[in-house]
Amino acid sequence: MSIKDTITIVVATDNHYAILLGALIKSIEMNHKTHEKIHLYIIDDGISESSKKKILASSNPAVTTMFWHKTNDVIPPNVKIPVDKSAFPITTYLRLFAPYIIPKETEKMLYLDVDMLLIEDISKLWHIDLGDKLFAAVPDLAKIFASDWGGVPNYKELGFAPDTPYFNAGMLLLDPVKWRAGDLSNKIIQTIFDNIASASFPDQYGLNVALANQWVILDQRWNTFAVLEIPDPWLIHYLDIKPIFQSYNCNPAYKDEFYKYLRMTPWKDHKPVPDWVRLSRKAYNKLRKIVSGYLK
Repeated sequence: MSIKDTITIVVATDNHYAILLGALIKSIEMNHKTHEKIHLYIIDDGISESSKKKILASSNPAVTTMFWHKTNDVIPPNVKIPVDKSAFPITTYLRLFAPYIIPKETEKMLYLDVDMLLIEDISKLWHIDLGDKLFAAVPDLAKIFASDWGGVPNYKELGFAPDTPYFNAGMLLLDPVKWRAGDLSNKIIQTIFDNIASASFPDQYGLNVALANQWVILDQRWNTFAVLEIPDPWLIHYLDIKPIFQSYNCNPAYKDEFYKYLRMTPWKDHKPVPDWVRLSRKAYNKLRKIVSGYLK
């Protein structure tokens, strides 16, 4: 199978969100209509053996080939992850190293957060032309650097125009060759360190500041946030409370869509869990970042 006949996807998850990956995989496979095979590179940030078996059982090996990489093997030993003030897990930083775990001859890759569903054929997203840009993405809810919600609070100090477009980092279709050549992982991390007080959404902040205006702006339907009601989404992104929790409060139709695919996986009997599970995980994420910051 030629590298040109494959769609290269990278995801990262811990055990807590492994269930989301199961639904994502099934949604990709069920809606993929063209000939390309899927090469799925999974960055394993503490996935249990039980969950790994369920992930494997969620896919069709005739369509999807999986490649597994442990977090400690993905983050270079000399790289220090910023200890930011958010409750986002360390897992969120792993997207920055995704271009290094795929074959060097791969000219395009797709990074996806695991809290997503593909409703449209993934090949339509895959074949979008990047032109001379580094990557393609969808504008975030913030939309511009000067947004009061999210955005880049210190954009003036950094010399950016207030209307500089601001993207959501959950779905990135990118050129890994250009990424590696530009040493962008280190540049983005340094950007976060240099502006840690302004980085409320740390990795997304770093990506937007370091890579400003280097991206193709895609249709909102390629990253439809579950807090919105957009007709006929092509990709749904559960960027707030996930549908695995009882406290999910976003578009109910999108919750139904999630469970439609989840029922096709070994997690088919899952029932939404209490909110204390979600909140305790947030506390754990903060503690883990603090501890890792001291240990590095």
